[in-house]
Formats: sequence, structure tokens, C-alpha cells
Amino acid sequence: MKKVNLDNIQEAGSFKRPEAGPYICTIQGVLDFPEKQYLKVTYDISQGEFKGYYDELRAAYPDWDWCGAYCKSYKETALPMFKRFCSAVSKSNGNYVFDAGEQNADEQSLVGKSIGLLFQEEEYYGNDGNIKTRLIVAREFPVDQILKQKTPEPKLLEKVENVDEFKAVDVKTGIDEELPFA
Repeated sequence: MKKVNLDNIQEAGSFKRPEAGPYICTIQGVLDFPEKQYLKVTYDISQGEFKGYYDELRAAYPDWDWCGAYCKSYKETALPMFKRFCSAVSKSNGNYVFDAGEQNADEQSLVGKSIGLLFQEEEYYGNDGNIKTRLIVAREFPVDQILKQKTPEPKLLEKVENVDEFKAVDVKTGIDEELPFA
């Protein structure tokens, strides 16, 4: 192991984090990935007990690329959800309109804009194989509507028993077969 100096390092403790539910947020940054047709939207909570939560977390853990961020796809199949996002931003910011239909739409004009984000808890498998939870953005709303929204139920993983017993099922015949690589 490489030698490390822990003399001036504060020991990590537990900290209070936001819970699932509605929050008024500010868009902190936007990166466009045109080859994959999505925007990476970075946000932070702008009101209440957790104001500035994600900025503090990003400052403490700069390698956490997706801390306080999520994707907004603008692929053809995702355009209804992308329009909902654009509408929520527009309705939350007076006369502002993000015109994604322009030839060179300026996604950077979204930075600094308010938006209502509804957070949901989601289960996932951690690197250690254990089930953990995280907050995800479930949906966007205009700021004047966000606090009226109900907290969504957690998004749970489907529990699988006996994962060593994978079998392939031929969808045409319904016949179980052993997987050749199991």
C-alpha cells in the first residue's frame, strides 16, 4: 500500500441527505452529447434545508461525475419527456423559452434556470454486490407546481432467487434449456 498521511484528514461521519420528494432546484450546468443525443443536466437544490447540498457534495468528492446530475435524452423516442423538461423550465422562468427546434439550440441558456424536480428512491446493486439506494430524478415540474406533488414509491429491484440456476427459455416454444455459458 502506498504511504498516506492521515494526520490532517477529518474522519468521515454520517451526514443527513435529502429524502425522496419534491424540490425546487437550479440548473448548474449542461453538457451536450450529440452523438448519443442527450444532455447531462447538473442541478442543485435552491431552497429549504438542503439548499446547496449537491454543490457541497461535488466540492467534497470531485470525482463523483454524476453527483446531482441526470440525463435528458432528445432521441426521437424520448421527445415527449424532453418536451416536458423544456416546458417545466420555461414555465418556471417567466418569459424564458428554450427552443430545442432551432438549428443551433443553445443548451447553455438553461444554466441558472429554476426547475421543480421530483426525487425518487431507487435500489441498485453496489460494487460490493449489496443492494443500496440512491435518489434519482423521477420527473420535472414547473416550480409553482412541484411542492404539490406526492413523493413517488421507491423503485425496487426485482428479487431473484437462486441466481446460479439461470435457464434460457425459447420464446417460440416455451421450452427451458440450460445456458451454454452458465
